[in-house]
Amino acid sequence: MSNPQLQRLNYAPSFCLLPKLPSNILMNGSLHILPKRHYVPRKYRKRSILAASRDVKPASSWPVTVTEKPVTLKAVVTVQVTVGGLFSNLGITRPVDDITDLLGKTFRLELVSNQLDSESRSEKETVKGYAHRVSQHEDEVKYESKFEIPAGFGEVGAVLVENEHHKEMHLKNISYLPSETPSGLKKLREMELEKLRGNGEGQRKTYERIYDYDTYNDLGDPDNKTSDLARPVLGGKQHPYPRRCRTGRPKCKTDPLSEKRSSSVYVPRDETFSEVKQLTFSAKTLKSVVHALLPQIEMTLLDPQLGFPYFTAIDSLFNEGVTLPKPKNTGDEEFSRQTLAGLNPYSIQLVTEWPLKSKLDPEVYGPPESLITTELVEREIKGIMTVDEALKRKKMFVLDYHDLLMPYVNKVREIEGTTLYGSRTLFFLTEEGTLRPIAIELTRPPLGDKPQWKQVFTPTWDATGCWLWRLAKAHVCAHDAGYHQLVIHWLRTHCCTEPYIIAANRQLSAMHPVYRLLHPHFRYTMEINALARESLINAGGIIESSFSPGKYSVELSSAAYDQLWRFDTEALPADLIRRGMAVEDPKAEHGLKLTIEDYPFANDGLVLWDAIKQWVSDYVNHYYSEPAMVESDKELQAWWTEVRTKGHEDKKDEPWWPILKTPKDLIQILTTIIWVTAGHHAAVNFGQYMYAGYFPNRPTIARTNMPTENPSEEYFHHFMEKPEMALLMCFPSQIQATKVMAVLDVLSNHSPDEEYLGEKMEPAWEENEAIRGAFERFNGRLKKLEEIINERNKNLELKNRVGAGVVPYELLKPFSKPGVTGRGVPNSISI
Repeated sequence: MSNPQLQRLNYAPSFCLLPKLPSNILMNGSLHILPKRHYVPRKYRKRSILAASRDVKPASSWPVTVTEKPVTLKAVVTVQVTVGGLFSNLGITRPVDDITDLLGKTFRLELVSNQLDSESRSEKETVKGYAHRVSQHEDEVKYESKFEIPAGFGEVGAVLVENEHHKEMHLKNISYLPSETPSGLKKLREMELEKLRGNGEGQRKTYERIYDYDTYNDLGDPDNKTSDLARPVLGGKQHPYPRRCRTGRPKCKTDPLSEKRSSSVYVPRDETFSEVKQLTFSAKTLKSVVHALLPQIEMTLLDPQLGFPYFTAIDSLFNEGVTLPKPKNTGDEEFSRQTLAGLNPYSIQLVTEWPLKSKLDPEVYGPPESLITTELVEREIKGIMTVDEALKRKKMFVLDYHDLLMPYVNKVREIEGTTLYGSRTLFFLTEEGTLRPIAIELTRPPLGDKPQWKQVFTPTWDATGCWLWRLAKAHVCAHDAGYHQLVIHWLRTHCCTEPYIIAANRQLSAMHPVYRLLHPHFRYTMEINALARESLINAGGIIESSFSPGKYSVELSSAAYDQLWRFDTEALPADLIRRGMAVEDPKAEHGLKLTIEDYPFANDGLVLWDAIKQWVSDYVNHYYSEPAMVESDKELQAWWTEVRTKGHEDKKDEPWWPILKTPKDLIQILTTIIWVTAGHHAAVNFGQYMYAGYFPNRPTIARTNMPTENPSEEYFHHFMEKPEMALLMCFPSQIQATKVMAVLDVLSNHSPDEEYLGEKMEPAWEENEAIRGAFERFNGRLKKLEEIINERNKNLELKNRVGAGVVPYELLKPFSKPGVTGRGVPNSISI
């Protein structure tokens, strides 16, 4: 082929099977290894392709192609010393491994020619050698090996490695982009792909690297006879859902469609936490648990329904352990502001149809018309303008959880200690650019012989009305908290990203430019998702026990996936347009005109989106200089096809999937994926402890009905005498609040080994002048975003992010130090 870039795209990779951290082999120059990260203990003795010929950056003394006469080569393997010492899991076999080092048989290396034998047309015999330990300096240990390369061997195409230790080792590396698949390596590539994809059979072992798909059939525990832990399988016509990585565990006896649970969940070995991450995660979890089990809530272990006896008891929960940034403002202004600059800035939308009306079947759910009438709105805005004027001037906005929640209301109410409504919350945009709450409507569908119940609550000046408004806000906050955690956070970032990762590992070679671009954005996601299935979103887990939908929590996210999720609107600009929060405007900055000018999430997010898109554009245009190159790239097309048809199988026939034909198409797809894994996830995750750790600001569950819904004389009497007790009983119980606080502390934490967007250049890019320059410009744009955010947070005209007692909006600041900081955009969904 004449085009060198196109040649690169058709190259099939070689893979390193040993390293967790990649590795570096030096052969009188340097042989740079690919970035795939694996662990392989010695007892699973497997050879692995560690590098390919164009990884080699030879010194002048070492020829790349060896044909005329025998040559002696020296290889130096550099091993990363881990947190626990040289090996990642020191144990009783250490003395045996020390002897192995002394005998000079730490690694068995084989050099593979990139050429076939000219006569037999089969692979040439490999050149073998052992590497022995020669030195250790700080956190690196070096091993050397010598090879006698016969005449006519050809170019070294790959290095196969066997770990002779009983323990796993971490190696270091950088990568490269090859030009084409050498004939001598094609068979190895085919074998590696076959191994990566697996055959869809058997139970996966911890040391394996197999990427395959399965439904979410492992959240329930139907064989548990003592608890109600059976859950439906998510994935399929009845409950559409993205696919997860297949683990192959045995099926349950009670429900053969469900998979048995186990103490650990398989993820491919490359996807697991590093030692630093694992130690931090474990320590942070322990810290949170200790913080949670304060003496004053130990009694809740005996009574899980026990609420807080008074408001000062809530404050005492935060007087020890991790310092909590308790919000100074908890009134209506903060309630409204956080829809634009809080944990969930993704739900607020413009009202475009009036009157508000449900799309649900009225035969099942009752009258669809909202009780938030024109007269009510105009009374609340006190003659400022008519509703028609407000609609034309784009002044009315809504949080609408009515239709999504209504099908679950009666089912959730059967669960002890919780309740649910469908809800709508209407806001009015003031001249100052802030949102003012106008009305909250709570609805219960028909229940038995009872007709539909609904009521509208408004801010008011009388005492009874004020307490009812506070209770209504508590219900809406619980709805928003559940929707945020289950849909905006879990579904749209963690869950929907896993198929991209599986497909990339099954279809893209490790040195494919698109794989190399996406690889940093997939770091740790499959591991954290597996941990979530183990203890967060599982039957009886933290989410079910502490959030309003209870046992229907993840099923609710399936309904949202079915009704609302589509790839093309996961892009930030498209999401804003879909919600009526922006319109396209070529003359405006970012090409969009925001409906609410002071919308902190959108203001900062669009700067970040543009920075990501420019970096992706520079990268893609470098490798795909001609439009036809995208459509002819078989690996790339296979990846995108598998994302749609296997990873998101239940939506494979949707017409909105982007077609991948041109570099422009590819840029939009890749920018969207990177935005979701970086910007979107950071915006809805790392502020959780700051905004929701103090649960009165954002209760995750509402436990009691509104006192005006079929009130008993006794209950209404108690509400009138002690309305604060009604609010306390509606709030989460002590044990629920404590669980949530502890978990949010963990989820908001940055690990010391966090890799932030645009901060760390992939080694493969450093040697490519064009890519290095593009990445450096990307880094510069992110540093500029930090400055922009700092300036915006000082601008007193931006009332949605600046003001007395207002927490500055910093969630999209690109960089952070370790810990709970409320800022920082990591490359990936790593927590």
